[in-house]
Amino acid sequence: MPFVTTKEMFKKAYEGHYAVGAFNVNNMEIVQGIVDAAKEEESPLILQVSAGARKYAKHSYLLHLVEAAMEDTGLPIALHLDHGADFDICKACVDGGFTSVMIDGSKYPFEENIELTKRVVDYAHNKGVVVEAELGKLAGVEDAVKVNTKDATYTDPDQAVEFVERTGVDSLAIAIGTSHGAYKFTAAQCTRNEKGELVPPPLRFDILDEVVKRLPGFPIVLHGSSSVPQEFVRMVNEFGGKMPDAVGIPEEQLRKAARSAVCKINIDSDLRLAMTGTIRKFMAEHPDKFDPREYLKPARAAIKELVSHKIVDVLGCDHKA
Repeated sequence: MPFVTTKEMFKKAYEGHYAVGAFNVNNMEIVQGIVDAAKEEESPLILQVSAGARKYAKHSYLLHLVEAAMEDTGLPIALHLDHGADFDICKACVDGGFTSVMIDGSKYPFEENIELTKRVVDYAHNKGVVVEAELGKLAGVEDAVKVNTKDATYTDPDQAVEFVERTGVDSLAIAIGTSHGAYKFTAAQCTRNEKGELVPPPLRFDILDEVVKRLPGFPIVLHGSSSVPQEFVRMVNEFGGKMPDAVGIPEEQLRKAARSAVCKINIDSDLRLAMTGTIRKFMAEHPDKFDPREYLKPARAAIKELVSHKIVDVLGCDHKA
């Protein structure tokens, strides 16, 4: 069974008012935890690879890990390049077996973003590969993507229509207040709840609604959409870590977005937190252990449990495979 594109996935998601999870992968245990959850929940799946992951694990290793996951589960899986910085990396992934690529020209002026995106679209479509692009700038840090809060900009709905029409892109990541990384908001941007935890400002659903109105039926993507589960933040901090005021996007807001035109929601930081927190806890409680299999096994289980929760309670894509 070959990898699938996101074309049919997004059509079904749009019509069914749910989103498909796009989970970043870096190694075998992360891949296994994600796909085991998706198989159990009978969910469609996007496994995405950043430039940093390609550098860390190498393209061929990640490709074959995902192929093994598909062979093991029989699930419809799309293999996606996350945040392609230029034409060359998108071309390498198109030629190297990916079925979906993202070209991130959001750092460029509008016309340059269109020009770059159109070049990638023309090449990818000729090879049967779909393309995601980004309009607007998300704040935060993820691998090579670094945008200061002061430089972040919301997506202009008027520009979104023009961008889609002129590039022929298949889906569009928009900026409505999400942010990359585990430190998505400063304390000054948030309030605090009764537990003293930061509560971020609400997403700009007015912008999303306006984009949906002007681009009916078109798939929208949310980046920077990890919720940064506080139980894992506490676990990291309790067992030697230092992550004060790490905060993410409230899950009820992501569920609301998934019921609209948002067909793909990216999740990365939550996976890192689940794995790192669980490993830190295991190491602290079992200082005599040194076999990687012993601490990676509970880490993999934590990722599976997290992904199952996301699929059922946030994305709403269970039993949609």
